[in-house]
Amino acid sequence: MISVKEAISIINSNIPKSKKIQLSLLEAQNHILAQDIISVINMPPFRQSAMDGFALNMHDRLTYKLIGEIKAGDSHKIELKPGEAIKIFTGAAVPDSANAVMQIEKTSVTNETLVLNETINLNTNIRPIGEQIQANTVALPEGTKLNAAAVGYLAGLGCTKVTVYKNPSVGILVTGNELVKPGNELEYGKIYESNSIMLQAALLDSGIKNNTIYEVNDDFLNTKNSIEKALNENDILVVSGGISVGDYDFVKGALEELKVETLFYKVNQKPGKPLLVGKIEDKLIFALPGNPAASLTCYYIYVKPVLKKITGELETTSITQKEINHDFTVNNTRSQFLKASFSDNKVSVLSHQQSSMLNTFALANCLIHLPEGNYELKKGAKVDIYHI
Repeated sequence: MISVKEAISIINSNIPKSKKIQLSLLEAQNHILAQDIISVINMPPFRQSAMDGFALNMHDRLTYKLIGEIKAGDSHKIELKPGEAIKIFTGAAVPDSANAVMQIEKTSVTNETLVLNETINLNTNIRPIGEQIQANTVALPEGTKLNAAAVGYLAGLGCTKVTVYKNPSVGILVTGNELVKPGNELEYGKIYESNSIMLQAALLDSGIKNNTIYEVNDDFLNTKNSIEKALNENDILVVSGGISVGDYDFVKGALEELKVETLFYKVNQKPGKPLLVGKIEDKLIFALPGNPAASLTCYYIYVKPVLKKITGELETTSITQKEINHDFTVNNTRSQFLKASFSDNKVSVLSHQQSSMLNTFALANCLIHLPEGNYELKKGAKVDIYHI
C-alpha cells in the first residue's frame, strides 16, 4: 500500500502524451489551444467610428457643412475638406481626412449645417487601426481555454479552424449484480445504480463529452470481455467496483489476464483505499472503489488532474489552504479526504463522511486532505483543500 503522494507521482510519470486536433471554432469551444494564434489582420482593420455621430475634418469653428453619410459596411471612400462633416454610424469606416467624431447627442442640424454644442479634441471617438490587435502578433497564446468570448474574438479575426488538444474518450465500466437502473422496480437486496451517471456528469464537468458506459455483472469472463472491449474503444478506462478482495471482485484478475501493467494497487487513504491504476500501451486504467463517495473522491484526486493534463490545461490540481471553521480531531492511520464546504476562506467539515454516502457530497465544494495521525486541529488552523 502506497501513500497519496506516491500514487500521484506514479500517475504523473505515466500520463499519456497529449494529442492535437484541428476543429472548427464552435467544435473547439472549451478546448485548450495547442499553438499560438497569430492574427493575420489588424483589428479594427480601418479607422472605425466608436459612436453614432458626425465625422469631422476639424477647423476653428463649431459649424460644419454636411456632405452625406457613411453606414457600417459602406466601402466607398470620401474626402472631407476642412470644415466639412459627414454623418456616421457606429462601426463605420472613418474617412482618412476626418480627425474626430462628435456623438450625435452633442450636435444640432439645420438643413446641411451641423452645429457642435461644444468643442472636441483630435481623434475623439475614433478607434485606430489595430487598436485591439495588430497583424502578425499573438492573438491568443497556446494554453488558452476557448470560452465563448475567445471563440467570438477569433471569428472576428477571420479564423474558422484552430488546433487544440484533443479530448480523450473515456469508458466507464460499472460492475455489480446488486445494481438496478433507476426507473425500474427496486427488489429486495438490490440498489439503484448511480456511479455511472455520477462519473459521466463529473466527466462532462471536465469537458469530456466523448464517454461511454459499459455494464457488467459479477462474472469473470464477462468482466474480462467488457474491459477488453472498453479498452479497444477508448483512450482511458474508469472502472467502478469489483476491485476489492471479495469472492466476486473480478476486476483485478481480469486486468492481469489482459496484460494490463499494475502501476499500483491500494492507497493509504480513506475513503478509496482499494484503488488500482494500470497501464496498457498508452492507455490508463483507473479501477475505483464501488462505494459512491469513495469512487467520486478518487475521481477528483487522481482522474481529473490526468484529464486536465492530457487536454492541455496548465494548472492540473486545484489545491489551496483555508482556515478550518471549527475544532476537529484526527485519529486515523490513513490520510483522509473529507467532504467539506468553504466560503469566505473558511472551510467546514460536513456530516455523513462514510464512503457510501453522497448526500453531503452533493453540498460539498471541496475535499479537505488531512494526513494520517493523531492530532487536534483548532479553529483557524490551515488545512489543504482540493477544489471540486
